[in-house]
Parts: sequence; C-alpha cells; structure tokens
Amino acid sequence: MLTAGPGERAASGRSAVPPAVGSTVADDEIIEGLLRGSEAAFEVLIGRYHGSLLRVALVFVGDRAVAEEVVQETWVAVLNGLSSFERRSSLRTWLFAILRNRARTRAVREKRSIPFSALGDPEMNEEPAVESTRFTSDGMWAVPPGSWGADNPEEQLLRQETMAVLHAAMAELPAQQRAVVTLRDVEGLNSDEVCDALQVSEANQRVLLHRARSRLRAALERYFDRKLS
Repeated sequence: MLTAGPGERAASGRSAVPPAVGSTVADDEIIEGLLRGSEAAFEVLIGRYHGSLLRVALVFVGDRAVAEEVVQETWVAVLNGLSSFERRSSLRTWLFAILRNRARTRAVREKRSIPFSALGDPEMNEEPAVESTRFTSDGMWAVPPGSWGADNPEEQLLRQETMAVLHAAMAELPAQQRAVVTLRDVEGLNSDEVCDALQVSEANQRVLLHRARSRLRAALERYFDRKLS
C-alpha cells in the first residue's frame, strides 16, 4: 500500500486527504495525492470506486471470488500505470477501462463467460421486451414506474421485494445489456463514459440500454400484475 511522503502529514498526524472527507475530494486531487505517495489518497480512491468496480467485474466473470481478484489486479494496474495516465478521460472511465481488460482476460481464462466484444451485434435479430413507445428517443422512460415509497412497513417491504425482482431480472440479462445498464443506471456513468469503458459505439450503447431497461420494466410489470391480481 502507498505510504504518505514527509510533507503529506500535518503535525496532528492526519493525512493530507483524510478518508473521512473522501466524498468531497475531487478526482484530480486524489491523483495528485497518489503521485505524491499519499496512503490516504489511495484509501479515498478505494472507498469511492471499489464497490463499483466489483459490481462491474461480476458482469464479466459471474463469480464473486474471481471478481474480487479481478478488482485487486485492477488496483495493482492503476498504481503501476498512474504516472502514465494522461487524463484525456475521467479517472473513473480510466478505471473501468482497466477493469474491463482485466475482466475479459480472466473471463476467457476461467471460461466463465464470453468476452463482451464476442457477443454479437446488438442491433441484429432482437426485439425489445416492451413497446418502444414507452421510451423516449434517448432510451429514457416515457412513463416511469411509480414510486415505491417508504412511508410505512408495507411500502418498505414492497420496495425490498421490488429491488429483489430487479436484481434477479438484471442477473438474467444478456451480458452486454447487463454491463451497459449497470454502468448507466447503477454506477451513474454517462453514455460517453460507457462507450469508452466498454469500447462500444454510441448507437450500440443506446440499443443495449433500451433493451435492458425494457426487460427490467417488463419484469417489474409482471411482478406488480401478480401483486394486484
């Protein structure tokens, strides 16, 4: 693990980039701290992105233990390659790109999944799970699902059940769709960042996102239909 340099700790012994305020530290500050050898900066980086990297790694390899190893390999690659990071893309896009390469290599070696790029053309021979009129041209919901609420125990239970339905539905998505919807709707990356991280075209990213959201919407509708019947 990185250790702080002589100038990185104040007289109180606290690091220059305290993990407690990690959510307020800009990525550029984290990078500068890492380049100075700040252990605290590395702790902030891990706290901010480790969970996201693990969730995306699971999309590629499908096994948590292997996904954990892929993420550890990613952190090693990040530390080794940080000095050559030219900041043409955002820090998180760079992280996900490194993860993608590590996960693809590991997935092929483990024979647990097919590499993302080998899964075929997403625009061929597949129809959306629900009518396209339910979405806007950019793939967003035209009629979003209703609020799940949390005002009483019954609504809290319904929300928990609904999240379980969504998680199960996501697990059933084709790998490409699952990767895109995870990055867009779970991790909050924008379309450009997803295209960079997964090396797909904007058109393919849009189609994959539309289909993933369609399938998830259909799963929710089936669930609520059963609840109301």
